[in-house]
Amino acid sequence: MKLPIGLDSFEKIRTNDFYYVDKTLFIKELLENWGEVNQFTRPRRFGKSLNMSMLKSFFEVGGDPALFDGLKISREKELCGKYQGKFPVISISLKGVDGRSFFSASAALRTIIGNEAMRFQFLKESEKLSNEEKEAYRRLIQIGSGEGGLYAMTEEVAAASLKVLSQLLAKHCGQKAILLVDEYDVPLDKAFQAGYYEEMVDLIRNLLGNVLKTNDSLFFAVLTGCLRISKESIFTGLNNLKIHTISDVRYDEFFGFTDGDVEELLEYYGLPAYKEAVRAWYDGYRFGNTDVYCPWDDQLLRRAAGGPVCSAQKLLGQYQRQRLDPAAAAAGKSKRQGRGGGTAWRGTGHQTGEAGADVPRY
Repeated sequence: MKLPIGLDSFEKIRTNDFYYVDKTLFIKELLENWGEVNQFTRPRRFGKSLNMSMLKSFFEVGGDPALFDGLKISREKELCGKYQGKFPVISISLKGVDGRSFFSASAALRTIIGNEAMRFQFLKESEKLSNEEKEAYRRLIQIGSGEGGLYAMTEEVAAASLKVLSQLLAKHCGQKAILLVDEYDVPLDKAFQAGYYEEMVDLIRNLLGNVLKTNDSLFFAVLTGCLRISKESIFTGLNNLKIHTISDVRYDEFFGFTDGDVEELLEYYGLPAYKEAVRAWYDGYRFGNTDVYCPWDDQLLRRAAGGPVCSAQKLLGQYQRQRLDPAAAAAGKSKRQGRGGGTAWRGTGHQTGEAGADVPRY
């Protein structure tokens, strides 16, 4: 099977012969350790977006249950019967909310929301909605005649959009909605860099506060990002928020690759002899009680080494090009070339937040 380098679509991975590291028991953990609003903060490239795509594929009405055939969650028959394919799901990523001005960034946000609302055009003809409710839906998808193809919703409509959409879906489907917001922190990070931070904080606070606070149409919500935004209190008044950081034991094995994941990956591609070398070079993160690897590192190594079929000599050459000393690897150390020509040594003591590691500081 191919490695899904850069792919974050669960459906695409499962239907196009890509290797998938099974994280589907994240679903069970999420349901058993109930939280109405769940926020997960993890570094970049640790599988947050793929997990969100997996949640959407599992819970959404009309989803293909065959995508989960043979995966761990499929053994949970009672859970699957009760929850799989039973909910309307609103799923957005705020990764693209960027711009040199607040106007352009807010237009990007309206586009993301409008595109997601467009998926539910059956609401326009729903016999379960009143004319006023149908009109509320049309305001979410209306394209302005003078807006250059942009959605015409005002800032006020945009701020209420996710709550309105969840209410309409819940009424039409007879089932509460699930909300998935990936990269919720990106708009604030970009706004800070571009100088319109206060305006964006207000918009995101209103957008999330409206949909997450006292919303009887919401079953649960999951938000993911790299940063925990707390100083500006974008979740003001939200009493049902459960925050899961890299320090928490719960959910520690569902983001990134564990030792077991990496062993299975190397075994599958015929490279079990390089387990210790891979651990020495790519290990070093610790989430809760679990040692984890960055999936991006492991997958790039496999691709650079020649794909599913490669020789041990070629893989060893890849290590040497990345300045790994195999003898040191066997001793549990890795060696990297410094900028000034010196050598930096690092033991495999699994330090979270190590200088240079892609771990956010809270």
